[in-house]
Amino acid sequence: MIKKMGILKKITDVGVVAVVRADHEEEAERISKACIEGGVTIIEITFTVPGAADVIRSLTSKFASEGVVIGAGSVLDSETARMAILAGAEYIVSPCFDKSTAKLCNRYQIPYMPGCMTITEIKTALEYGADIIKLFPGSHFDSSIIKAIKGPIPQVSIMPTGGVNVQNAHEWIQNGAVAIGVGSELTKPAKEGKYSEVTALAKQYVAIVKEARESRSLNI
Repeated sequence: MIKKMGILKKITDVGVVAVVRADHEEEAERISKACIEGGVTIIEITFTVPGAADVIRSLTSKFASEGVVIGAGSVLDSETARMAILAGAEYIVSPCFDKSTAKLCNRYQIPYMPGCMTITEIKTALEYGADIIKLFPGSHFDSSIIKAIKGPIPQVSIMPTGGVNVQNAHEWIQNGAVAIGVGSELTKPAKEGKYSEVTALAKQYVAIVKEARESRSLNI
């Protein structure tokens, strides 16, 4: 299988992307490890983390052989994207669409998931080869927005991020999200050193996605 296709398949198979923000490298690694232990093996290290490239490099060396996919988030430009890719990032996530980042990711066959809010932004991102559209911030929308978007653009793959929690994750998947991006609603126990709770939440999100997909397939 082409590597890019393999990465996208892993992201959609797991269905949960852990968005990791932390105050320092050690905390980011511990959060990531807790998520992985809970079955969320798609880790997005945001470039708001000090030393983010080093965290990506470290996690890739430790977990890539176990099928864990490490990506970079909060990527605002192609320079940062290139830095992340050189560190080992296997996908790039942005809070907004950026043409130069899209071109760079296409050049190196790295999945690109830009944040979009409007149909126009989504259309432009697709034209520049975006693989999955990050609906961001998800807190601004009801999960039914996915069906509305897929009316005129049925081919788009959408991943809501921001505002996704254990209460609404099921609805997002049932309405057609290929995956969900979860940040503080998954990782906030780490702020109190409760990494085992992060692991427990990770397991819960994985179970919710699995159940929602099974439920959706029965209703088709």
